[in-house]
Amino acid sequence: MAKNKIKPQQNPSAVSERRKIKIAIVGVGNCASSLVQGLTYYKNVADNHKIVGLMHTVLGGYRISDIEVVAAFDVDKNKVGKELADAIYAKPNNTYRFADVPKTGVKVNRGMTHDSIGEYLKEIVIKAPGETANIVKILKDTKTDVVISYLPVGSEEATKWYVEQVLEAGCAFINCIPVFIARESYWQKRFLAKNLPIIGDDIKSQVGATILHRTLVNLFLDRGMPIDRTYQLNVGGNTDFRNMLERTRLKSKKISKTQSVTSQFKLRELDIAGEDVHIGPSDFVPWMKDNKVAFIRIESRHFGDVPMNVEVRLSVEDSPNSAGVVIDAIRCCKLALDHSVAGPILPASAYFMKSPPVQFTDAEAKKNLEEWIQKYS
Repeated sequence: MAKNKIKPQQNPSAVSERRKIKIAIVGVGNCASSLVQGLTYYKNVADNHKIVGLMHTVLGGYRISDIEVVAAFDVDKNKVGKELADAIYAKPNNTYRFADVPKTGVKVNRGMTHDSIGEYLKEIVIKAPGETANIVKILKDTKTDVVISYLPVGSEEATKWYVEQVLEAGCAFINCIPVFIARESYWQKRFLAKNLPIIGDDIKSQVGATILHRTLVNLFLDRGMPIDRTYQLNVGGNTDFRNMLERTRLKSKKISKTQSVTSQFKLRELDIAGEDVHIGPSDFVPWMKDNKVAFIRIESRHFGDVPMNVEVRLSVEDSPNSAGVVIDAIRCCKLALDHSVAGPILPASAYFMKSPPVQFTDAEAKKNLEEWIQKYS
């Protein structure tokens, strides 16, 4: 197992004087495991240390060590009732283990199931006995600032149910899955009415298939080359890919990933026919575990309408690839709470998410986010 390579460099007294960002996690799967491991791995990093895998060492005055998990929810009998530090390594989790997480003092509570266990997840996820915990009471009692949703793809009803609990408890919300909340006017109004921020929908990885595909699309368009056809095919062996074997649960994911790429055409007032774009997961390969392999192809023409194409193969550990993005999203939510900025946080959503309320190019999104952070720091 890899050991923590970050050596303590902070002033402990300075850390103790800072306010914590208290977070709750819905769905203790691979992504939650990577996030919790990361909070341990990077907790002692110095402010001037450039961190591998994070875009901001300090964001708005908040360090990684300021983030504290105070509650967690799941429905799997392998995780419910367990200490969070143990639950993040429990089966069917199979992501890379890069940190030994000490006891957190947080027990995984029994969450609400609704539609979060699909046909293929039933083969490996057995519901824990007992009633759903009082989510609102737990969030209030723990004084949770930000709730992060890592529910399985296709959990439409479960997501909406949890959003209602978050609103009642008075927490910010980060929607990491492709169930459309932050971009929908109904939910935007609900968060505005409660004076609460939301960042969503569908988390991007730092360098994943979607961001790479978008970058290649913009490269072609910037160089005056049309895109005639393109595809992105993804395979992997985690529970997300197993779950998406159920094609009806894949619908929102396919929409999210496709629109994230095609939005770059629309921003330039260009278009591409729907039949010329294919983006989405293609299969589940159990032995790949949390590794994801993406195949991207772009067909184009250069000077004289001479045809050309490019093919790219990306291999990446899926869950750690998004954890650093979530850490930045958490700190942006806390900045919004500190300054009573409510509703969808547009700059953060555009940079961190595949399906934000408003799309920008990635360069524009980064610029807007840095300006927003500076404004509220």
